[in-house]
Amino acid sequence: MKLEQEIAQRSFRNEEHKLAVNLIYTYYWLYNSQSHIYKKYGITGQQFNILRILRGQHPNPVNLKLLRERMLDKMSDVSRIVEKLRVKKLLERTTSESDRRHCEVRITDKGRALLSEMDHEDQKADELFSKLTQAEKKSLNDLLDRLRG
Repeated sequence: MKLEQEIAQRSFRNEEHKLAVNLIYTYYWLYNSQSHIYKKYGITGQQFNILRILRGQHPNPVNLKLLRERMLDKMSDVSRIVEKLRVKKLLERTTSESDRRHCEVRITDKGRALLSEMDHEDQKADELFSKLTQAEKKSLNDLLDRLRG
């Protein structure tokens, strides 16, 4: 459905304005489409993002700075998210004896098991893009990369 119909707006100031609104609207559409998956497993999208980063680094520990740099949502409070995941025993956090500000984070077996369980949801997420051809998906990825570049 066209953006104008989705948000009941007849016109936009210009194509740039429409593009900005379309990207924001599409972000929320995608986020809402996937958030029920995270909810089903008792985590948030940001927590999922951190667990995926940690799984990719496993068995090596990661510091909070690296997590912050790799997070999709740069406004996330990484320390708070890590603490919530620690309480759920999905990761472990060790603090340096010499510098209490420095800590290392590592995914636990329970965290890896949760992600393995969630891996079968990837196909459902991929289906959100089934209306596009492979060439269109590649083209859209290239355009978005160029927009940010």
